[in-house]
Amino acid sequence: MSKLLQAPALRSYIAHILEASGSAPAEAATVAANLVLANLSGHDSHGVGMVPRYVDAVREGGLQPNTAVRVTLDSGTLLALDGQRGYGQVVGEQAMQLGIERARAHGSCIMTLGHAHHLGRIGHFAEMAVAQGLVALHFVNVLSRPVVAAWGGADGRFGTNPCCIGVPLKGREPFILDFATSRVAQGKMRVAHNEGRRVAPGYLIDPQGRPTTDPGVVVVPQDGGQGPGDGSGSGEKGAGGGAHPPQGLFGALLTFGEHKGYGLAVACELLGGALSGGGTWHRPADTARAVLNGMLTILIDPARLGTQATFEQEAAAFVDWLQAGPVAPDHDAVRLAGEPERQARAHRHRAGIAIDDTTWAEIQAAAQKVGAPPIQGF
Repeated sequence: MSKLLQAPALRSYIAHILEASGSAPAEAATVAANLVLANLSGHDSHGVGMVPRYVDAVREGGLQPNTAVRVTLDSGTLLALDGQRGYGQVVGEQAMQLGIERARAHGSCIMTLGHAHHLGRIGHFAEMAVAQGLVALHFVNVLSRPVVAAWGGADGRFGTNPCCIGVPLKGREPFILDFATSRVAQGKMRVAHNEGRRVAPGYLIDPQGRPTTDPGVVVVPQDGGQGPGDGSGSGEKGAGGGAHPPQGLFGALLTFGEHKGYGLAVACELLGGALSGGGTWHRPADTARAVLNGMLTILIDPARLGTQATFEQEAAAFVDWLQAGPVAPDHDAVRLAGEPERQARAHRHRAGIAIDDTTWAEIQAAAQKVGAPPIQGF
């Protein structure tokens, strides 16, 4: 079963909880809007289901409300930033605003952001860049319970480590490629587990390294010995929310594309984590609820590169070429990255956002933890 909610009411309720958890009204509104936009975009893994985990992280001290990004180096086209464990939806937007300013002024900007709490859907930051006519590349790592196995490995060694590329296309909607380097985002496994669904073969291994279709192996502890408590990775994108489970063993997600996705995941760890100064994962898991991200962002202004006209012509010609081809029997069109999210937004704005009963109960429990009084309609 699920509850169908309209976006404005859901934003208001989530902001209400975040304010009770310690955020100033403006911060609560920003985070709530970002989370609901993820739900609208079809990425429930990065949506309001994260709120229970955020509340826990604030209570534990791993997430610091009302914290701004700090500039540690600014040489014009090179920025180094520290998120100071602030809400990723806030410090991420602040970082992008700084980077966009530099790229518009100089033609490009290379920017690192370390120690940000869960950044959420990375595609949001690419959308900010393409709206200003910029190309954006993002490489992100995750510091939380390692939920993804190395190629050839049998346990979790790193997070879902998302990669995102945004490209503006003149006269049409932009190309927004945003994906976890695992076959699926960890948060999608939380959603599937809460809804009581199995997942397709090839996504997961159990605590013994055997293939499984049970998403619970990466959401709740399994039988078989003592191990770490819950904590989940990010990724397109995200980390799991929900109640804090007892100790036990966990399974792991697999990378997409076998060794190729694994290689890109390692690159995200090295670039987003090591290069940003935010750190990489190389220790046993713990029970901390905070999810920290590091991100390397590269912004390019095609107009300043001197290839604007050719770029616009060739990009349009290639997209037209792709979409002029025959459509496979099990598809209705040849689509570009970003189209599914835009279609989901249009549909969910009209029809509402479905929140499964388990996730909704977790959100309400989080509200009670911080003493958020009920508001009308909930």
